[in-house]
Amino acid sequence: MWIFLALLVVPLIEIGLFIEVGGLIGLWPTIAVVIGTALLGTVLLRAQGLAALRDLQSQMNRGEDPSRTLAHGALILVAGVVLLTPGFFTDAIGFLLLVPPVRAALIASLGRHVRVAAANVHVHSAHGPPPGARRDPGGKGPVIDGSFETVETEDEQEERPTPPGGTAGRSGWTRPGGG
Repeated sequence: MWIFLALLVVPLIEIGLFIEVGGLIGLWPTIAVVIGTALLGTVLLRAQGLAALRDLQSQMNRGEDPSRTLAHGALILVAGVVLLTPGFFTDAIGFLLLVPPVRAALIASLGRHVRVAAANVHVHSAHGPPPGARRDPGGKGPVIDGSFETVETEDEQEERPTPPGGTAGRSGWTRPGGG
């Protein structure tokens, strides 16, 4: 419903603003302002996007949590999309999203509604596989060993029927006697 309203209301706001601004300053100055804000937005977007990418790489190399930088990067991407959309209203939103304190406040506000259950970050050197890694037989890169655990409630365990042959719990994805 929100997307429908945005797709309806935003163009109406933009049309109204084009009519008002065009009536005040004329057609060609209005077009020049729209093109100028798009160019300025592109320059600012590129600078802030590259800075966010450098911050992300630095945090990943240090093994730090990159979630805040990723959120800033996502909002910078949104700013770029709305800045490339012609219009005064969308330009205002785009330029606001390029202001770091505005992004931080928006992230804090949205963060109250987001819950992260778990996050793991593993950082390895770009100069080769991690210590102890083995290479696959085809020589295409390191083999990544992993493990998982299926967690079922007692109700789910009781509901699962035993297949013929009594191989309860065998999905066919594991080797007999292995795991």
